[in-house]
Amino acid sequence: MLASKIAETMNTLGWDHGDNIVVEIGGTQVSGIDVGEDYNKKWQSPIGTRKYNKDAFIVIKNLDRNPFEPSQPMEEFNPRHPYESKKEEEQVS
Repeated sequence: MLASKIAETMNTLGWDHGDNIVVEIGGTQVSGIDVGEDYNKKWQSPIGTRKYNKDAFIVIKNLDRNPFEPSQPMEEFNPRHPYESKKEEEQVS
């Protein structure tokens, strides 16, 4: 049933069966604190332990349809108000 739902969604989105599709889990947290050997197991986790939140979710990405374009510099920069540094303002005063 789940595979048929995914196939139906892929068709709805216009994805091809040969596309590079990745499944990821969101809503997780990883412990980044080294708590040592004697720690309170109720409140602390060893470093690197992954916990899944109650509202964790699944993300399905189509990496072939991810349009990545790096930002381009502006062709022409004409601000409405010219920039004056604080040093220039102090000299004018």
